[in-house]
Amino acid sequence: MWPFKSSVKSLEKSGLFDGFTDCHAHILPGVDDGIRTMEDALQVLQTYERLGVTKVWLTPHIMEDYPNSTADLKKRYEELKSAWKGKVEIRLAAENMLDSLFEERLEAGELLPIGDEGTHLLVETSYYTPPFNMDELLERIKSKGYYPILAHPERYRYMEEADYRRLKDMGVLFQMNFMSLVEAYGETAKGKAEWLLKNGMIDYLGSDIHRHDAFIKMIEKSPKKRDSLERMLQVKKTL
Repeated sequence: MWPFKSSVKSLEKSGLFDGFTDCHAHILPGVDDGIRTMEDALQVLQTYERLGVTKVWLTPHIMEDYPNSTADLKKRYEELKSAWKGKVEIRLAAENMLDSLFEERLEAGELLPIGDEGTHLLVETSYYTPPFNMDELLERIKSKGYYPILAHPERYRYMEEADYRRLKDMGVLFQMNFMSLVEAYGETAKGKAEWLLKNGMIDYLGSDIHRHDAFIKMIEKSPKKRDSLERMLQVKKTL
């Protein structure tokens, strides 16, 4: 049954955040292109608590542009944990670019998996071109005992319907940025998000938050399609 009586409500008022686990967030301060300071990180977490979010996975970039080491990220994570006194549970993972640095870390076992069981890896590619050995890398991830989760599949310009179906057939899981439904990344990404939801391909949801003010503006907006929002609310899986 559709939960709204009239027009489509904003993301903030839709019920999305009630008991929500954010599977993709750049809140760990000062380590990538996300939140910069400890004060800003705490402000975001306070907003999350107000919204009803119960858990967030901190997923800083690990890529050639941001070659964060596991040790450094864990140290910064402990600093944030010590500073945060609220109810939202924070956990550390990473968003791994499928590049040569990732291949080295995969072979060395130097990884920050996502999920309570430590059996999933959040990965991404360039928005415009895939790595030449993408399928091979995904299979290698699986051979190491991990389930690959592809971050924000709706944002990859090079992907077509056949690409999504091939990846799903390979056992790749998909994590959608919920702000795609309110055109945070443009019309193309919104259309792909709607199609992926309609075809039951989305497994997890995340904010991909980088800036607090931008996040606030986006969640005040309403998706254009009721059915897309309804399907998204039905996902709300946790890790």
